[in-house]
Amino acid sequence: MSDMIREWVRNERQERLYKKASVIAEEARSHVVETDRDAEFSHQTLKVMKQEKYPSLSLPVQHGGESLSLYEFLFMQEKIAEGDGSAALSIGWHLGIMMELSQERLWSKENFLRLAKDVAENQAVVNRAATEPATGSPTRGGIPETKAVKKDDCYIVSGRKTFTSISDQLDYYIVSAYVEDLKEVGWFLIDRHQPGVKTEKTWDTLGMRGTASDDLVLDEVEVNQEDLVEIKGKAKPMPKGWLLHIPACYLGIATAARNHAVQFAKEFQPNSLDAPISEVGHIQDKIGEMEWKLLQAHSFLYTTARKWDEEPERREQMGPDLAAVKLAVTNTANEVVDLAMRIAGGRGLSKQYPFEKLYRDVRAGLHNPPMDDAVLRMLAGKALK
Repeated sequence: MSDMIREWVRNERQERLYKKASVIAEEARSHVVETDRDAEFSHQTLKVMKQEKYPSLSLPVQHGGESLSLYEFLFMQEKIAEGDGSAALSIGWHLGIMMELSQERLWSKENFLRLAKDVAENQAVVNRAATEPATGSPTRGGIPETKAVKKDDCYIVSGRKTFTSISDQLDYYIVSAYVEDLKEVGWFLIDRHQPGVKTEKTWDTLGMRGTASDDLVLDEVEVNQEDLVEIKGKAKPMPKGWLLHIPACYLGIATAARNHAVQFAKEFQPNSLDAPISEVGHIQDKIGEMEWKLLQAHSFLYTTARKWDEEPERREQMGPDLAAVKLAVTNTANEVVDLAMRIAGGRGLSKQYPFEKLYRDVRAGLHNPPMDDAVLRMLAGKALK
């Protein structure tokens, strides 16, 4: 069976990066039963990620990383997701954020170097904490209920954040809060070991359970003024290519479903047939449909990533392209996993097979930003201009 992801590896450097992703994928795959059951992120998987120096890859070379391109980032993420989508999505936020901070220079040089040094030397892991129970997705707007109140030369931050992937094992949180004295929304870099910082186990979802996206609770956390690292809206809005790690993750899940379905079809032979079901016409039709859907999705994803890497002068105009990739790839991934389930039949519903977990996990892609309706409106607006 061909490795659909490896076909996008082009040179020796990418071959080396692909092998790193493969090691992580195998480790993550070995823990999926427990992580899915318990809604926890595997400590051992994170340990292997750090051993492979995965968290620092997207840093510039001069800051201890490998200046990972978007194209490289996506095939590594997809490969890890083939092993476990939850592991890929969780660490993808960290790599993407480090890519964003280094390329867009959203922070002061001192603040960026402070975080980058810990990532490079200790493989520290960070994520943004923006979503809240009342405001929902930050992409929809809304003022955070988390508040930062000035006290002498410090800020006191209090609030609750939801959907904080791998929250219990992060080293830092980049937390959005309404800064009362500035009357602005700001972002604070908060060390997990500061007093008043805790996580509360609330993650009980249908799919992507292994992201352990529990609540982050901040109870009068005292932070320094320099920990206010970013003011929302001060930087010029830019399309964020790194967010393509989201569709890459769900494409990896779909590729895993395709692989399992093809293997199942080649091996399963009911006593009503004198050959495996791979010889049955309608099964071959479903396999063929999976193939052309995946070929289209891979081509759209990686062609767009290559355009981002090779034509930086066009990035400001690529917002609709990036959004269209997310919409197309995540919806295609859902269609592919559905076809895999149809090939497996009733056995696909059993936890003895991987299909039902892949089916639950892939659906989460429809709820990651940007949402389908927002993308369609964006594309319509572009056409109507």
